Amino acid sequence: MSISETAPVSNGALWTGRVLSAAVVLFMTFDGVIKLPPLDVVTRTMTELGWPADANVARLIGVIGLVSTALYAIPRTSVLGAILLTAYMGGAISTHVRIGNPLFSHTLFGVYLGIILWGGLYLRDQRVRALIPFSR
Repeated sequence: MSISETAPVSNGALWTGRVLSAAVVLFMTFDGVIKLPPLDVVTRTMTELGWPADANVARLIGVIGLVSTALYAIPRTSVLGAILLTAYMGGAISTHVRIGNPLFSHTLFGVYLGIILWGGLYLRDQRVRALIPFSR
């Protein structure tokens, strides 16, 4: 099945995909924006996670997250944004694994977010549905 032959998605599925994607965009926007100013809570948390207590490191991570989120939010670049956000989540997962944080609440949070991210994209983008056909 080619992309042009993909069956149209129902309005309910389309709106569910938009809501899931919006939740990811809102969360990641908050996550990125909070890392931009030199906030003590961010520096303290970064130190607890094994990152240097440097506001510039937090700022760089925030910018990477915001750029990836913006690419995800723009329909034309949403697949690239999803790939970059998946990589971002992989870094978060590895950080939590390295310091031994709880599995289901901390370590797998990036997996949960990734499932929501790709699920929302799958429901709202026919290109992704053509690449990953769950039914014939």
